[in-house]
Amino acid sequence: MSGSITMTGVTGYATLARLIQDSEATHRRLDNLTNQVSTGLVADNYAGLGNGASVSLDLRPQIANLRTWQNNVDAATGRMTVAQSALTQIQSVAADFYTQLNNVQGVNASAVDTIAASARDALRQVAGLLDTQDGGVYVFAGQDTANAPVPDPDHIADGTPGTFFGEIQADVGQLGVQTAAWVAQATFGVASYTGIAGPPSPFSDYLSTTDPPDLPTVQVGQNSTETTGLSASHNGLIPLSVGGPVIPGGPNSTTGSYMRDILRALATIGSLSTAQVNTPGFQDLVQDTRISLSGAIGAMAQDAGVLGNVQSSLTATQSRLADTETALTGLVSSAEDVDMAATLSRLSVVQTQMQASYQLIATLNGLSLVKFLPVG
Repeated sequence: MSGSITMTGVTGYATLARLIQDSEATHRRLDNLTNQVSTGLVADNYAGLGNGASVSLDLRPQIANLRTWQNNVDAATGRMTVAQSALTQIQSVAADFYTQLNNVQGVNASAVDTIAASARDALRQVAGLLDTQDGGVYVFAGQDTANAPVPDPDHIADGTPGTFFGEIQADVGQLGVQTAAWVAQATFGVASYTGIAGPPSPFSDYLSTTDPPDLPTVQVGQNSTETTGLSASHNGLIPLSVGGPVIPGGPNSTTGSYMRDILRALATIGSLSTAQVNTPGFQDLVQDTRISLSGAIGAMAQDAGVLGNVQSSLTATQSRLADTETALTGLVSSAEDVDMAATLSRLSVVQTQMQASYQLIATLNGLSLVKFLPVG
């Protein structure tokens, strides 16, 4: 009888307390495992990761950087693709007028007015292409990506006095009074001027006053950046062209910038008229324009080629960044993620333990001395 009394005495209560304490520990394990199954994570804080905390703390910032750099590459390659498309269209325009100038240099003098009108339209088209945007960013604006590199492109060929085209039109109108060399030098001066105090520029104030303009770059590594943009006013990724206005037929006739050369050529052609065909120096001026266009087309092709090489390099860089991210993510996963199959198995065991604990507590709590006394 003493044993039965002990079960309901101090020793019995101590056993019940121990069972309740064990049940609470089992319940905590059950909650932890349930949370792991729900989230797939070992813990929701670094303290719960144990030895894996140092791995997570060290690698997660690196993974964040890798993702940022990949996003940079995505944005840059997108803008470069848009720039390549615009360059292709501008190059096509320049090549077309290089071909059309053969008509001006031959017997078909009556075509001059028609070609001039087409050149003015092409000048507007090229100016519009230089204002090409990608996601609200002007791809030919250098680092001044929020502002159009060519303000008001639709009116660039209006001929208003004091404007880029207006000044070139006035200079071309001097042919006959002045020599072809004088006209070429005057248009060269308008097209090549950098600043805002001299001849009018077709470009924004930033591009007009910054020579060469800074080009946008993106970070693609810890200590690695890549130039990703171009400028409407300056050769982007290739050296400046070398030369000057040469009359007639010299090897170079360039402002040093293929885009300035194209705008100058289109403005010059757009200023010609049939009435000038027999004017002394007309053919020399046309020849200078053809030479300038030819050089610009070649230089643009080089810049586009270098831009393509940069794109290929960025693609390779992005692949390397993605591979590194995958590797680091795997290491973090091994520290933070649970083995779901093993966790589910442990959860099942702990659920059984929890149920057994409840049953044992209920049984022990129901014991009393009365149940062990004889009835009589």
